Amino acid sequence: MQINWILKSYDSLTLDELYQLLQLRNEVFIVEQNCPFNDLDGKDQYCHHLMGVAIGSPSLIAYTRLVPPGVSYEYPSIGRVVTAPQVRRHRVGRALMQRSLEEMARLYGEGSIQIGAQLYLKDFYESFGFVQEGAMYLEDGIEHIHMIRNGK
Repeated sequence: MQINWILKSYDSLTLDELYQLLQLRNEVFIVEQNCPFNDLDGKDQYCHHLMGVAIGSPSLIAYTRLVPPGVSYEYPSIGRVVTAPQVRRHRVGRALMQRSLEEMARLYGEGSIQIGAQLYLKDFYESFGFVQEGAMYLEDGIEHIHMIRNGK
C-alpha cells in the first residue's frame, strides 16, 4: 500500500483535514475502544500532525500527533497513534511510526522521545527502541505505561 504522508502544523490544517483526523481519533479511541474520554485536551494547537492518506483515496488511514517538548512531557512525544481499522495488518502502523520518528528527528533533533503507551502495544513500541519507564497506570480505564526512546 502506497501512502502519501502529510505533515502540518495546527494552523495550516484545512477544515477537512482537521475533521478527518478528529473523526479517525474518535472512531478508534472512543467508539472502538469503548472509552469515553476528552480527546480535545488543548494540546493539538501546539503540535504537528502527521497524516497518512492511501494514494488514490481521499480518506485518512493513519495519524500521529507530534508533540513538542514541555507540552506533555519534558521530552518531545508522539501521541494519538492511530490507524483506520480497514488497514490494520497491512503494516501501516509500522510505516506510521517510522515516519513519525523521522519527522521528530527533523523537527526536534535526535534527542529522547517519551510516550504514554497502551500496555498491550509495549512490544510494538519496543521494536522502535522505546523502553518502559515506571509502573503500569490506568488512564481512562485503559492500562498504560510510560516509555522512552533515548536519543543519540
